[in-house]
Amino acid sequence: MPSAGGKISSSARRRARRCAVQALYQWQVSGNDLNDIETQFRAVPDNQKADFDYFHELLHQVPAHAGELDLVLTPYLDRPIPELDPVERAILRLCAYELTHRLDIPYRVVINEGVDLAKMYGADQSHKYINGVLDKLARDLRPVELRG
Repeated sequence: MPSAGGKISSSARRRARRCAVQALYQWQVSGNDLNDIETQFRAVPDNQKADFDYFHELLHQVPAHAGELDLVLTPYLDRPIPELDPVERAILRLCAYELTHRLDIPYRVVINEGVDLAKMYGADQSHKYINGVLDKLARDLRPVELRG
């Protein structure tokens, strides 16, 4: 939902990430068609304040790049990707996508959003794991931004 200046609000983007994590989780565990999942999420009244363009991008691009994202994540994980909790896997893939493909989003925003998503949807201490992985990943993927 664009604001008066044409920009997307951070809360609309945050809602898009929340929807995307839930939708990616659903895709991972059910294997349902992404377009069907998207239609389902767009129909939920509580989701109407989400940035649906960004939700669409995340929902379709994270799975499209899942192999690449898994390769990027693997060196920072303490277990193989298939052994990750599905919620953690969805969050890590989403954040890895943002770190590698959305350079317009500051790394700190990506990490903070990932941690918040883990606190909201993950297991009791998963936010600490997500934070550790994303912090190390951001150091290697965005060294110039970290130094700046």
